[in-house]
Amino acid sequence: MSEKIVQTAGRNQLGDFAPAFAHLNDDVLFGEVWNEETIDVKTKCIITVVSLMASGITDSSLTYHLQNAKAHGVTKEEIAAIITHATMYVGWPKGWAVFRLAKEVWNEETPALTEKDKFQNTICFPIGEPNPYGKFFVGQSYLAPVSTAQVPVFNVTFEPGCRNNLHIHHAKSGGGQMLICAGGKGYYQEWGKAAVAMTPGKVINIPAEVKHWHGAAPDSWFSHLAIEVEGEETSTEWCEAVSDADYGKLQ
Repeated sequence: MSEKIVQTAGRNQLGDFAPAFAHLNDDVLFGEVWNEETIDVKTKCIITVVSLMASGITDSSLTYHLQNAKAHGVTKEEIAAIITHATMYVGWPKGWAVFRLAKEVWNEETPALTEKDKFQNTICFPIGEPNPYGKFFVGQSYLAPVSTAQVPVFNVTFEPGCRNNLHIHHAKSGGGQMLICAGGKGYYQEWGKAAVAMTPGKVINIPAEVKHWHGAAPDSWFSHLAIEVEGEETSTEWCEAVSDADYGKLQ
């Protein structure tokens, strides 16, 4: 159930002068009709704005309902389309009057979300900053520490088409790496073997001394947690980049 709508304007402004009207406004109109669940609140906001517009009401009450519409998810693009459509039926002067109020309500200049921002909204781990190991990657990647205590865990994010170079996790004993896909789609491939698709929840265990690479699909952002497995005398050897020709065979 959505949050209950509570209104007190009737009692605040007319409680002493017109208590019956205040009751109808606060308890019936807003208390019952606005909280009736057959129609969602956003739709009710749109209906109310159009109804007031059709009646030629462009005072503070319409401003309130425009603000209410915005608060319940009506975007600037949606309200512009709603007012334009209604204008065709209720009249051009009314459209102009309502647009004047709507511009005041939707007056903030909110920058459009970047593709990075959009992907960030789909995963629960931070994307972080440009990867300091970027010279070992083809394309843009990002690195964010998730945990630096006990077991170090890092979230590595790849823009579409980005992949790291072939590399080897060396260890005298133990060692290796574990990857857990956190979002998007990517690939993991060991030298001489077929690539393995990685989607959210996929776990890859990489033994020490295995030459491999991992990265995003050509048309998808990709993020995985990287967990270094404890070992003796561990190191990473970076090798050649994955060529466009070899990478293109995955498509």
